[in-house]
Amino acid sequence: MRKVLAGHVERGAAPGVVALVARQGEVHVEVIGSKTIGGGDPIRRDTIFRIASMTKPITAAAAMILVEECRLRLDEPVDHFLPELAGRRVLRRLDGPLDDTELVKRPITLRDLLTFRMGFGIVMAPPGTYPIQTAAEALDLGQGPPQPQKPPRPDEWIRRFGTLPLMHQPGEKWMYNTGSDVLGVLIARASGQPLEAFLRERLFEPRGMDDTGFSVPAAKLDRFGPSYGNFQTGAAELYDPTEGGQWSRPPAFPSGGGGLVSTVDDYLAFARMLLNNGRHDGERILSRAAVETMTADQLTPAQKAAGGLGPDFFDDHGWGYGVSVVTRRASLAGPVGQYGWSGGLGTSWLSDPAEGMVGILMTQRAWTSPRPPDICLDFWTLAYQAIDE
Repeated sequence: MRKVLAGHVERGAAPGVVALVARQGEVHVEVIGSKTIGGGDPIRRDTIFRIASMTKPITAAAAMILVEECRLRLDEPVDHFLPELAGRRVLRRLDGPLDDTELVKRPITLRDLLTFRMGFGIVMAPPGTYPIQTAAEALDLGQGPPQPQKPPRPDEWIRRFGTLPLMHQPGEKWMYNTGSDVLGVLIARASGQPLEAFLRERLFEPRGMDDTGFSVPAAKLDRFGPSYGNFQTGAAELYDPTEGGQWSRPPAFPSGGGGLVSTVDDYLAFARMLLNNGRHDGERILSRAAVETMTADQLTPAQKAAGGLGPDFFDDHGWGYGVSVVTRRASLAGPVGQYGWSGGLGTSWLSDPAEGMVGILMTQRAWTSPRPPDICLDFWTLAYQAIDE
């Protein structure tokens, strides 16, 4: 594994990489390269990364804590806490004008948010293809690569979002991302705490996840690094600097869809909690039933018809609560039941209950398409080929 990953770093796939494989009590970590293109400070095991969409599983787990405390219910409308989403209108056609709408057939539920079936999400088409894309972009709702300093505070964010029509009726289609951001606002209102405070109290501190949050304090910037990637051309251009960048101060809107930073060991603590059916060091965070529900495919064939993150994404994957789930083995590294998710700024996590295995790959080089980059594909292949019994 070290030889192959080092080759990717030498060829410029990423300035550095931290790779972790944990299985049945053993943990193997490889740390290769530097934090910046062209050399400089070496990357370390405790380097802090922008984990982007690897935030989504954490947000989903936080929502399930509230479900288990009976403060939220999966199939009740979210209108009680989010009145901005009551009585929504729905586009008659995705490519239609914003005033060509019909009334929503039923309210949005928590289950809709968790499964990305709320009727609104990122459209996998070039910017400006549809009027609804242009309108969402104008409202700074964070429908593209993470930019924590752009969206407004949660109350204003949900107010702006409530002025837009939905793209589909709730429950009809899977659409990526936006459900997790709405979920973050819902968690804050249902818990009576800011999202970061709830995550820190209920998930991060009990797990010892001291380096996970929505920004990097000044005292830890020496363990942070720049982010690279031109999302249009794929060039290794600077996306976000270390000092004075988007994550150098707390955001107005803590994005439940893609705002967190973390380390490989912090995320391992979260992944192990799920793999251990909701327990961590003898303390129960979630029930086994909650974890099994989170990590089971929750979509019908009709809901998958939108195509996911690519035309063949749902051929061998489903979607649970904040995680993808492998439903058909199509590769050496993709057994049925494996679950997890990746972050478009260069990170990836998968857990395999049958093997008792967690894999985490962290880089600072952004993906250029929904298809994982070669360094990521090779990491997963190497993790599975290493199993020798």
